[in-house]
Amino acid sequence: MSWQAEEITLDIVYEDEHLLVINKPAGLVVHPAAGHADGTLVNALLNYAPEVENLPRAGIVHRLDKDTSGVMVAARSLVAHTSLVDQLQTRTMGREYDAVVVGTLTGGATVDAPISRHPRERKKMAVVPSGKSAVTHYRLVERFAAHTHIRCKLESGRTHQIRVHMAHVKHPLVGDPMYGGRLRLPKGTTEELREALAAFNRQALHARQLTLEHPETGETMSWEVPVPEDMVELMAALRKHVKDLENHDF
Repeated sequence: MSWQAEEITLDIVYEDEHLLVINKPAGLVVHPAAGHADGTLVNALLNYAPEVENLPRAGIVHRLDKDTSGVMVAARSLVAHTSLVDQLQTRTMGREYDAVVVGTLTGGATVDAPISRHPRERKKMAVVPSGKSAVTHYRLVERFAAHTHIRCKLESGRTHQIRVHMAHVKHPLVGDPMYGGRLRLPKGTTEELREALAAFNRQALHARQLTLEHPETGETMSWEVPVPEDMVELMAALRKHVKDLENHDF
């Protein structure tokens, strides 16, 4: 199958002859697949950096889910591709994510639970004893009335890892259509908050920071991209709800 170059605007954070670091918007599929033959990040890369056509998977070495936003790196040279794949395998590439989860957490923790394909639902992943090792560290950033803003660091990079792990510990991501279950409204939910939660229809997950070793110079480089507007608005609504609860006796 040959992928076509398409003119799709990219939010480029950094680029040189080896690397292309982008801020991926929610809604953009990374790799062409069944149901998404075009309009993907790969199509955009082929247009912006035609040299990636000669690389495995058009330079893509890791991916973000369609509805996860944030920073990603693509290789532009074989040297970079080899180096980035190695850094991912040896877990020396640092990745940090912002997430908003259901429920109030009392502190940070580590989820160490193996992940594999869901035994019955093919499109889902699950914590499975025979799965591949997966470790997620998280810490608290801000606690709301019935939700928590956390920051996650991955030791491994399994498909849907943060989404599966947080659902596993009974704190699924807000808006997650696959692992979140039905919309749960906390006691004292205002109409305003109900609307904000109902309107947020993607998992509240954003890849905020990426740290790696430059494939040519060996220099440690790091990039951070701000939380997108929809998550900013979601957290503002959750923050306002805390104030509303303080001012009213529900």
